[in-house]
Amino acid sequence: MRFGMFIPQGWRMDLAGIDPDQHWGVMAGLARRADAQAEWESIWVYDHFHTVPMPSQEATHEAWALMSAFAAVTGRVRLGQMCTCMSYRDPAYLAKVAATVDVISEGRVEMGIGAGWYEHEWRAYGYGFPSAGERLGRLREGVEIFRQAWTTGSATLAGEHYQVDGAQVWPRPLQGTSAPGSASNGIPMWIAGGGEKKTLRIAAEYADYTNFDGSLEGFAAKSAILAGHCRDIGRDFGSITRTANYNVVIGANQKEIDDRLAWLVDHYKRAGVPDQILQAQLPGIKNGPAVGTPEQIAERLVALEGLGMAYAICYFAEAAYDLSGVELFEQQVIPALSDASPEQPHHRRWHLPGRD
Repeated sequence: MRFGMFIPQGWRMDLAGIDPDQHWGVMAGLARRADAQAEWESIWVYDHFHTVPMPSQEATHEAWALMSAFAAVTGRVRLGQMCTCMSYRDPAYLAKVAATVDVISEGRVEMGIGAGWYEHEWRAYGYGFPSAGERLGRLREGVEIFRQAWTTGSATLAGEHYQVDGAQVWPRPLQGTSAPGSASNGIPMWIAGGGEKKTLRIAAEYADYTNFDGSLEGFAAKSAILAGHCRDIGRDFGSITRTANYNVVIGANQKEIDDRLAWLVDHYKRAGVPDQILQAQLPGIKNGPAVGTPEQIAERLVALEGLGMAYAICYFAEAAYDLSGVELFEQQVIPALSDASPEQPHHRRWHLPGRD
């Protein structure tokens, strides 16, 4: 199994209490730490503008600005978003942004993309809130533009939602040209979401990776539907890497787990989350597959691996304040599932002399 880690960017109130002039130092430090740890293949951020579980004045740093920044301060770890909302940026423009970040990172970008769902920020930013059908239509057309732009350097599409006519994207991403990448897309494409009729159909057509429900039952069900779409279009189901996200609450024993959960409740309260909202969130936090001792979490991930879940993206709510949970996961969970993530070169960078 392969592993990625979310870097706190504020969206889940995971920088609350830290002064803004310290935010980049915290994020960059965690990114560099992951870069130096072979256990982590990738680092991730969310593409959102307003915090959850409620909009607030706490920080939420923008995803693609962070992609460029992380590209400049790391040299090995891959860089992803879970997931970019197609409608927040014109897809031809986003294809250009991603290609540029791929050059800056020397071929380490992953494109996580989805239809979007957070209505409050959609409307607040003036995007309206189109129907699910329209959002999914934009997703389909956008990923077609990505594929053309990254594999040919130009995109043309007379779509219902997007129209581009010879949009030039040069240089093309390094992935698929001078660096390994997706044979179909150049930059590897992650289609995120579990919508059974449309999202998973789009994934069957375009995705290198999927990202959906990480519970045993949910993962099995979504995988079966994805397999059906692959059969319908003649796609090799095994060519798609299936992934899921996990909220990790880990402790050596039940007391440590309870203490970490208590810290999380207190943290959200101090960030201003009303008790009513917090209580509605707690069952989902407490009952996740990655809540428990290292042995319990590893056992559940092994079972998921048996269903084909090949890549776990892990979120540690306390990472900006306390690394003990991250360290315990690294020391006792990851080794139980993999000898190590695939070895990746640590690029020699002109502005980071002596690193290799």
